[in-house]
Amino acid sequence: MVRVLISDKMSPMAAKCFTQRGIEVDEKPGLSKDELLEIIADYDGLAVRSATKVTGKLLAAAKKLKVVGRAGIGTDNIDIPAATARGVAVMNTPFGNAITTAEHTIAMILSTARQIPAADASTRAGKWEKSAFMGVEVSGKILGIIGCGNIGAVVADRAQGLKMKVLAYDPFLTPERADDLNVKKVELEALFAEADFVSLHTPLTDATRGIIDAAAIAKMKDGVRIINCARGGLVDEEALAEALESGKVAGAAFDVFSEEPATENVLFDAPNMVATPHLGAATTEAQVNVAIQVAEQMADYLLTGAVTNALNMPSVSAEDAPRLKPYMSLAKDIGSFAGQVIESGLQSVTVEYEGHVAELNTRPLTAIVLQGLLRPMMDSVNMVNAPVIAKERNIEVTEVVHDREGDYQTLITLTVITENRKRVVAGTLFANGAPRIVRLDGVELEAELRPHMIFVVNDDEPGLIGALGTMLGEEGINIATFNLGREKKKKRAIALISVDQKVSPEFIERVARLDQVRQAKALAF
Repeated sequence: MVRVLISDKMSPMAAKCFTQRGIEVDEKPGLSKDELLEIIADYDGLAVRSATKVTGKLLAAAKKLKVVGRAGIGTDNIDIPAATARGVAVMNTPFGNAITTAEHTIAMILSTARQIPAADASTRAGKWEKSAFMGVEVSGKILGIIGCGNIGAVVADRAQGLKMKVLAYDPFLTPERADDLNVKKVELEALFAEADFVSLHTPLTDATRGIIDAAAIAKMKDGVRIINCARGGLVDEEALAEALESGKVAGAAFDVFSEEPATENVLFDAPNMVATPHLGAATTEAQVNVAIQVAEQMADYLLTGAVTNALNMPSVSAEDAPRLKPYMSLAKDIGSFAGQVIESGLQSVTVEYEGHVAELNTRPLTAIVLQGLLRPMMDSVNMVNAPVIAKERNIEVTEVVHDREGDYQTLITLTVITENRKRVVAGTLFANGAPRIVRLDGVELEAELRPHMIFVVNDDEPGLIGALGTMLGEEGINIATFNLGREKKKKRAIALISVDQKVSPEFIERVARLDQVRQAKALAF
């Protein structure tokens, strides 16, 4: 039975979704770190919001864990490199609260423009200070958006409805996308110089931490207003507090802070400051949306292998997953075969796709080839961490997709360069979807990979097949299939023999000592 733990408070729709898919689910929000450590080993999936800290220590204890799902966008509370190293997929729900957060941003823009919270507090205190709360119109003003992804794009659309002009700084924003959004793409310096309002919608990374600091504020217009509904740490709060005191910044509105819960902060005493307690996604609709989305994504991955909104592995749609399944088996077999027959350090890997498979999403297939290739060298490798492990070991990985037609309707070819030689393994799918190895180092053959196999490279001379048969008979080992291929020019032959039981290392050593044999290996699939 597949089991999932929901460790943070979440809409009950998440648990209902898991249960409807046949997944056993436990809802245990509010667990202490030690309590979570004690039970995490029992679960295949972990669904969280922002309270649970998914640390390297927790992941090390999660022996069965396959996926962590974040009901929301930010994953600051998840150690993604540690998850990747352990082969755990990390997913978020980037679309579930985009509208809600964007609407909160617009509310914050209007609140700081018209000083609504301060005016409300003053009026409730029995004062009537009309002249103390002179505001500004947003119509015709320039809004500078830093980060024009899902949320930033919605903010731009809503701001244009208020007749604001929108500038956008985002290194990943294409000119075509900027045109579609009707925003002007600019560099950060130009945004600082021109914007009347600056709104942040970017994740917190090493590159974006403190993106608005004292130097950035100095480049802005006098009277600028700054809004942050994205991530604490994007703005230097000390510098902003000073700018609010001096009047350089006319107002600020923050929903996020560098340390949360923010029970105290230097900005709280600054003038013209609007603060809310991380309410960006706090609507009934958003909470239901992200709960359903994270449950569906996790269930799809655990039950079918479909990957949606993963941050550390290629996406595989629910539609693609069943189509890719037979190719995944083929990719794993090819990688595993190559991984077991190479005898020196890997330097580079090239995976080529042609025919029907070239029309599919090949990135996950390459990850699975790497998984099979690396598995003989290490235990804890899967399609999530295999590309990272290859990169860490300086193994160059290249993926090539051909539109040409070849001898087979589909073909995956793996070329491996090691310290001593090159190996080329190619495989295809037969009509029944069964994987077959059809080419090895230029030698044509046809072999179905079975649990116990013997691989032999030998000089193409008479007598070897008889000698092998005799040796296997003496050991009481039954032959299931005997696949042969030969290359006449090099007088070389290859044998792939499937047998009914595991063969001993001593037996393989005896085979290797035969005069015609160049290489002998026991293989397991």
